Parts: sequence; C-alpha cells; structure tokens
Amino acid sequence: MSFFNRMMASVGIGAAKIDTLTEKSAYAPGEEIRGIVRIQGGSVEQQIEGIDVSVMTYYIKEVNDTKMKHNVVLAKARVTPPVTIQPNENKELPFSFILPPNTPLSIGRTPVWLHTAADIRSAVDPTDNDHIEVVPTHAMNMVLQAFERLGFRIREAETLYAPKLGDTSPYVQEFEWVPYGGPYAGRLDEVELVFLRNRITEVELLLQIDRRASNLFGMFAEAMDMDESFVRIVISESDVHNGPEFVANLLDDVISRYT
Repeated sequence: MSFFNRMMASVGIGAAKIDTLTEKSAYAPGEEIRGIVRIQGGSVEQQIEGIDVSVMTYYIKEVNDTKMKHNVVLAKARVTPPVTIQPNENKELPFSFILPPNTPLSIGRTPVWLHTAADIRSAVDPTDNDHIEVVPTHAMNMVLQAFERLGFRIREAETLYAPKLGDTSPYVQEFEWVPYGGPYAGRLDEVELVFLRNRITEVELLLQIDRRASNLFGMFAEAMDMDESFVRIVISESDVHNGPEFVANLLDDVISRYT
C-alpha cells in the first residue's frame, strides 16, 4: 500500500465513497425512516470512526431587515461504530429513526434532506445529501382539506424563526391562506396557519386571522396593525375521524367570530 495512495486518499482522491438509500422518497412527520448507507472502499484501507445520518432543514431569521437562512439538524442517527473499509470493499449498513413531528412539510420553499457524513481518520470526510418529500399526517391533511373547502388557497409557506412558538425547535412553518371564493372572499385578507403540536392522531393549531378593512375604523385598525386576531384550536382524534367537512365546520365557527 503506497504512501502516494494514502496521501491521495487523505485529500479525497481514491477515498471511500458513501451513498444513502431509503425505502421510499416520501414520509410523514412521526413516521419511521428506514434505509441503508452503502460504502464503497477506495484505493487504500481506511478507518471510519463512525457514520451519522441527519435530517436537515433551514429556517428564515430576519436580522436588520435582512432575511438569513439557518440550517438546523432535526434528528441524527449513528449508523455504525468504528469500522475498517478495505480497498474496493462494499458494505451496506442499515439504519432507522423517527422523522420528528416538527419536520416542515414539503409545501412552499422549505427543503428537507438527509445529510450523511462518514468520519474518516486523517482524510476528507465523504458526505451525501438526499432530499426527501415530507407529506402531511392524516390529521394535518384533514386541516388542509378543510381550508380548501372554505374557499382558501395557500399563497405561501415558509419556515420562520419563532422560538416562543416552536414546541421543541426555534422555528415554525407558517402557511398563508387567502380566500379566493366562499364565505370569506372580500371579508378577510388572509389566515395564517401554524401547526403548533403535531401528533399522529390530533393537531394543535395557531391561527392568525387578518380582517380586510371595510370602513374608516377598519382602515385605521389595519394601518395600526390592530386588524389581526390570534386563536388556538385543537383538532382532536374524533374530529379527524369525522372527516374534512366536519373540520371545516369547526374552523368556520372559529374564523367567523373574528370577521
């Protein structure tokens, strides 16, 4: 095993490579992700101190009127303890972990990806990034369908810095819904939705209801940012079981009080 090969591997040339494969491409928050990390040995024997798979996303934090992206690790799983990879050897190492309940949905511009990194002694660490699609849980899907039944559509979805609102994280994903038809067209500017605590069978919501100015007082309130109301609501397991029409009636009852 030549010194030249070792030196080249230390800077990533002829070194081991990794590739992460999951059972499927789409997961819901709270679901188990299972997959394998494939290791392909390089031109020399290498000692891998460990391999970690992390779920990553980013949130937007505004500082001095400038929006900054901050990467955040949602969860991390250790795939293997220290292991030696021989030249041209191939290994497949299984892993599994739960996708955190606060993982942003793949709606809007917020990406979620798996970042795999191998810690190789005296060498450039190989990495692999794989985007995954995060779909709503059944309970979340009932809420999204309910808004559509009330004549709303999503204008924007962003993951924003909000340490006081996040349950176990410094961010929340905010959905901006605008009425394009139905009972709230012309009466509301928008309703902003945040899933505060997402469980498999129920969800807690925070709604920010922005009334449309329709008279002189309304225009004054809008100018002074007094036209917004905040309300929390829990959509229970039995509510979810009753379907999107039932959930829409619950939301309609709440929103109508503030319009």
